[in-house]
Amino acid sequence: MKIARDASHAAGAPSSRGHAKLARFSLFWRLLSRNVMAMVGLGVVILLAIVALLGPTLSPHDPYAQDLAVRLMPPNMSYWLGTDELGRDIFSRVLHGARITLSIVVLVAVIAAPFGLILGCVSGYRGGWFDLAIMRITDIFLAFPRLILALAFVAALGPGIENAVIAIALTSWPVYARIARAETLVVRSANYVSAARLQGASSWRLIRRYVMPMCVNSMVVRVTLDMAGVILTAAGLGFLGLGAKPPSPEWGAMIANGRQYLFDQWWLATMPGLAILLVSLGFNLLGDGLRDALDPRG
Repeated sequence: MKIARDASHAAGAPSSRGHAKLARFSLFWRLLSRNVMAMVGLGVVILLAIVALLGPTLSPHDPYAQDLAVRLMPPNMSYWLGTDELGRDIFSRVLHGARITLSIVVLVAVIAAPFGLILGCVSGYRGGWFDLAIMRITDIFLAFPRLILALAFVAALGPGIENAVIAIALTSWPVYARIARAETLVVRSANYVSAARLQGASSWRLIRRYVMPMCVNSMVVRVTLDMAGVILTAAGLGFLGLGAKPPSPEWGAMIANGRQYLFDQWWLATMPGLAILLVSLGFNLLGDGLRDALDPRG
């Protein structure tokens, strides 16, 4: 017995649960780090987080300070991305806008993903009329474009960044519920779930202990890929005046303010637009890499 145990250790078999988790993470990181584009996306996301945290320290000017003497100045050494129609530094406003964007992304992920995960797992495990009702509700939500549905919710709740987050979260959960339900339909018939059920485990314990962990990888991939859509929806609401209220430096609102100057003072709308493009691309690249590393069935 001792010889067999030593042989298994020599072959690289995990000696404990912690060792197994560390080995899985090591394999995941090797797969992810080999994907150059995924690492580029990860770098963009990390940069967004750093800028969001250190924006007030990094910005060379007050993003709210108005100076009509320097209004509509093109990019130069003093104002790296130029100034807007009120003489505010666009670079500083873009940096501060990163915090708003990251806050929206995190809040939507924290609200919508767990709700969709729990609802989808319960729906798939229980089946019957409950599953039928939940899936028909998700069909109704998915029948509308996300931005249109978010506009309807914001119109009912009122403009503001908090209501925009709630509206986007309400339009995001059906996708996560669908994914969790599909994974649950496969997992619920597994032998280890049947064994736990025969031992007297309750339905909630089975869902929490055995079903949900099997859905996490797919959920992480989907949440990361959805972040670009969340950013674009938030920017769309801000562009229409239903997101962050002025003078908040939200990227969509900055584009809306600069659209009337687009042909002569192109930098007003172009710079926040490039920020949206860069961050959305970063999340998409990272999501593709996570899908390859966590969900080989892709």
